Amino acid sequence: MKSVWKVLKFSYFLWLLFVLGCGDSTSKDKTPPAEAETSVDEPSDSTAEKGTILCFGDSLTAGMGLDPDDAYPAVLQQIIDSLSLNYSVVNAGLSGETTASGRNRLNWVLNQKTDVFILELGANDGLRGINLSETRKNLQEIINMVRKKNPDSRIILAGMQIPPNMGSVYTSEFQGIFPDLAKENDAHLIPFLLKDVGGVPELNQADGIHPTKEGHKILARNVWEVLGPVLLSSDNQ
Repeated sequence: MKSVWKVLKFSYFLWLLFVLGCGDSTSKDKTPPAEAETSVDEPSDSTAEKGTILCFGDSLTAGMGLDPDDAYPAVLQQIIDSLSLNYSVVNAGLSGETTASGRNRLNWVLNQKTDVFILELGANDGLRGINLSETRKNLQEIINMVRKKNPDSRIILAGMQIPPNMGSVYTSEFQGIFPDLAKENDAHLIPFLLKDVGGVPELNQADGIHPTKEGHKILARNVWEVLGPVLLSSDNQ
């Protein structure tokens, strides 16, 4: 019966993605303050026993330029709720975050128990040409801190790529950081968070960097391809 339940859940998820993809793409984006840290709905007493999925990242997670309800963590919550999975998604994204600043604020974020930790950082490091060894070191320290605070937390690392402005060697080595760390730490990997969105003008805002509302739906799909099996396998244990 467990396998049948999994199939039914994935079938429903595919239907949901179709519905989300057909949403109104003509509505204008709302712009909140750029540096605000946002979160999905505050948990109520009725959701106190839910597991927590913490999305820790930069403006891509925060949903810069959009209403927080349109950022990919909120879309993930919609998918999770539709499948009656007992998890709450917390958006701990902060615009402008680098791996160093993320490491420095992590202890405060980890005050809550975290069942799944989605780590989406590094893009700002790459765009600024920060030394790759520093980026790798900071990401590893973040993973270590999560494991120390929540040993049972499942970690999902969001892979990132950057334009070739810094040269082919830097660009290639930057991209390799994420699969290397995922393998070394037995973490799950989203190969490229911005797959099917990065470089697509109609799916990005005027700056060409931050996804639109429709772009965030695709980001949620990219995350769910990895997160979904993690949650469903836990739900049926």
